[in-house]
Amino acid sequence: MKPILLGLLVLLSNIGNADTPQNPMFSGVGDSLETPLTTLTTEQATATAGQAVFVERDAGHCVLCHRIDSLSAPFQGDLGPVLTGVGSRLSPAQIRFRLVDPSRLNPDTIMPSYFKTGPLHQLPEQYKGKPILDAYQIEQLVIYLSSLKG
Repeated sequence: MKPILLGLLVLLSNIGNADTPQNPMFSGVGDSLETPLTTLTTEQATATAGQAVFVERDAGHCVLCHRIDSLSAPFQGDLGPVLTGVGSRLSPAQIRFRLVDPSRLNPDTIMPSYFKTGPLHQLPEQYKGKPILDAYQIEQLVIYLSSLKG
């Protein structure tokens, strides 16, 4: 199954599930998730790695719904908010929270919970119990999006 199709399946299965049990691996306070999900090595902790997760079809493919004015990527989306300068508006902890489980902030969001593992519905067996993005990819995205200032 193509990752984009998986993302859309997760998206559709999450709508209306904001009150379901959360992944016990994380808990946020307010609109922030202060503790990183994992520790990145120097090679992994780069904005370039996070940008790849943002753009690549086989990763987050965030560019499908979001736009960053300085990003040279075709077909940037307009379903989600423009992320130009998001690092000036949100802290890394706030960005992390929105990637991990945005439905806890906005039950009506159409953005998928990239680290939530359940309860999700209508997923092929090979994807059950697995997040869309792993902890490394989430943290790479946090670094990249936090770097977008101004």
